[in-house]
Amino acid sequence: MSDQTTPSVHASAVKVGSDAVLIRGPSGSGKSRLAFDLILAGRSGQLPPTILVADDRVRLATDGKELWARTIPELAGLIEIFGLGIRRCEHVDAARIGLVVDLAAPEAERLPPPEALQITLFGVSLPRIPVAAHHDPLPLVVAALTTTASSSSVNNSGHCEKGIGNHISPTLASE
Repeated sequence: MSDQTTPSVHASAVKVGSDAVLIRGPSGSGKSRLAFDLILAGRSGQLPPTILVADDRVRLATDGKELWARTIPELAGLIEIFGLGIRRCEHVDAARIGLVVDLAAPEAERLPPPEALQITLFGVSLPRIPVAAHHDPLPLVVAALTTTASSSSVNNSGHCEKGIGNHISPTLASE
């Protein structure tokens, strides 16, 4: 698809390591804030190197197998930082999307069903994080990028000495 015919969406995107995180949500939901928080997490070493792809408007393109986030030339390298206004920062022109974050998602749950954690955009199936309104998305996104899912979503009380607790067995993605 050429950049002139691909759709532009109200979203932000940052490249974390080799893949982009596409951040969607209504106006004022914190898309730019999460994008900048992820950039800071990359700078501090909590995440792989992280760089802006686009803020406010993202052009989406697909080759049928992968979905790509692309900057809009007029907005390249610009990000809104609440209290400072529009700022310029390092950016890349495009990155393959590996995760979609939906802010202020009405269906966000504490223990979401597996189908809520997937989305298909332009025929490409992607992992998804629905985030409730007024919930800090940064820990969820960092967790999604640095851990793997538990082998079971069932509450296995046998894993806890007292038979109570959350029973979440953390597994680092690098294991």
